[in-house]
Amino acid sequence: MIRKYRIGNPIPTDAVVEEIIALEGEPPFFDCDSEGKKLSLKLEKKERVYGLGETVRGINKRGWCYISNNSDDPYHLEEKRSLYASQNFLLFDSDKRKLGVFVDTPGIVTFDIGYTDIDEMTISFEDFDADIYIIEGDSLLDIVKQFRQMIGRSYIPPRWAFGFGQSRWSYLTADEVRSVADGYDRAGIPLDMIYLDIDYMEKYKDFTVDEKAFPNFPEFVKEMKERGIRLVPIIDAGVKIEEGYDIYEEGVKNDYFCKKENGENLVAAVWPGKVHFPDFLNEKAREWFGSKYKILLDQGIEGFWNDMNEPAIFYTEDHLNEVFEQIEDYKGKNLDIRLFFAFKELVGSIDNNEADYRRFYHEYKGRRIRHDKVHNIFGYNMTRAAGEAFEKLTDKRVLMFSRSSYAGMHRYGGVWCGDNRSWWSHLLLNIQQMPALSMCGLLYSGADIGGFSADTTEDLVMRWTEFGIFTPLFRNHSAEKTRNQELYRFKNTEDFKNIVELRYALLPYLYSEFMKAALNFEMLFKPLSFEYEDERCAEIEDQLLLGESLMLAPIYRQNATGRNVYLPEDMKLIRFRSYKDYDEEILPAGDHYVRAELNEIPVFVRRGGVLPIATPKKRSTEVDEKDLKFICYEAQPGDYDLYTDDGVTRI
Repeated sequence: MIRKYRIGNPIPTDAVVEEIIALEGEPPFFDCDSEGKKLSLKLEKKERVYGLGETVRGINKRGWCYISNNSDDPYHLEEKRSLYASQNFLLFDSDKRKLGVFVDTPGIVTFDIGYTDIDEMTISFEDFDADIYIIEGDSLLDIVKQFRQMIGRSYIPPRWAFGFGQSRWSYLTADEVRSVADGYDRAGIPLDMIYLDIDYMEKYKDFTVDEKAFPNFPEFVKEMKERGIRLVPIIDAGVKIEEGYDIYEEGVKNDYFCKKENGENLVAAVWPGKVHFPDFLNEKAREWFGSKYKILLDQGIEGFWNDMNEPAIFYTEDHLNEVFEQIEDYKGKNLDIRLFFAFKELVGSIDNNEADYRRFYHEYKGRRIRHDKVHNIFGYNMTRAAGEAFEKLTDKRVLMFSRSSYAGMHRYGGVWCGDNRSWWSHLLLNIQQMPALSMCGLLYSGADIGGFSADTTEDLVMRWTEFGIFTPLFRNHSAEKTRNQELYRFKNTEDFKNIVELRYALLPYLYSEFMKAALNFEMLFKPLSFEYEDERCAEIEDQLLLGESLMLAPIYRQNATGRNVYLPEDMKLIRFRSYKDYDEEILPAGDHYVRAELNEIPVFVRRGGVLPIATPKKRSTEVDEKDLKFICYEAQPGDYDLYTDDGVTRI
């Protein structure tokens, strides 16, 4: 049962696709303080709180304060309150209630979940305007299903997008891309995609190609595709200010860019230096920008990733000038501790400055609205621009995922979890984020394997790859000036080959479970507590259920050769070293220490579960779904519902 309540006069987000009439009165369960601009809810002693999509800390969100304020922040530390996304959906689970709450507003929202008061949650608003959806059901999974139906079906990528992708900021030339493909082919490691970061562009201009570095780009795309490898270029949210650049000139001519209060186009800066931001909330501007993806589609491109769309701001021209003026005040002074930190704060205020997000406006649904009031739906509408364009431009599925998101964007693309770091703690964070992303419909998701920033290590890349083979988006990505982390560069290349081959062997299961979750509004990754009611499961945050048959218990600690695992029921342990080299063992319910050397992956088949395994190939499109063997536990191969389609036609 879904009930909708309106507080104030909320700005619509288009997150909800079902028409639900708002009821009179205040949201039930909550105390409403309109003067304090907050809702509060008493928490039961053992009540668990799930959700909020891509955030820091564990699966149970209780005990911390989270702020929905899409932010370009690459550190993802436990102390952070905002990351790149805002998914304002929560689940409350206690003996007395199972409750879903969706807070639908595009502005900044604070979720204080037992942080200020350990037994209370408060939801605070800058403006007391929101649609509050209260969802009750028989189980947490039932509530999630109702929510997902309410916000619409998840994006479905092409089947080849479930293959392995290699990325790096940046592959600077076509020859460098060829050398990466050659390295994987020589090592025999399957590969489907190579991602192009910002250096494929001409001077970082959207929808352009540097003809010196990537001459005859359509032929290069064709050449790589004939090898079975798709090129996937990045698209950024800022349009370079440059006379003669047609997209810039069209945007200016047709008033498609975000404006300041005085009517001038905002001048901000990202990769190319000075840019204008397209007004993605303006329907005409969104249609215009979306149509530009055709430039690269016509050159053979079949997938994209949208970046910097929180939006990230290196600086605005206005604030940069303010900083330069204030710096003069510090010249010649003795910078004691107070002055030093004031100076440091001044210089550090240049990028992603809070005041800059109040400098520009959108034309949205017939209203002129300041950006900070709709900040969290900017990136969502950039990806919406692409998704709506693809529906007109092609009948084929196009790969699309984004860094920034809000509920509703899941209909147009997936997400990657942003600029993480080569830390073991970020591998654990990746594991813990997957269920909350599933709750919010962001099924095509994953993190940068091995970590994006900082120098990685071979064992971290291997353990992360061992988990990454189960995430729909399976991509190794790293930053410029960090250690190269293509899998063929490491000593234990054969082990990496076996791990990636296992991903390709598991494609029939992974694709089937993804499609069932998308088409039936279900979760792909689940916490154990969503299906098992015993008290231990409620506290386990490093084991996940994947689809109907599997439980995962990834190893995420340096130098570990095993880990403790809790089984809520008897399960079959499969210890994979490759798709054809593995041990099977039935383990009873209870606690176990499961050994797994660096090149071993423990996977558990649940009672009644069936795991189909194909013969892996070099490319995902070559995997034969009719040539399968099956690992079963108290089940028969015929018990499994294998989903198949052509993998390309839009559904």
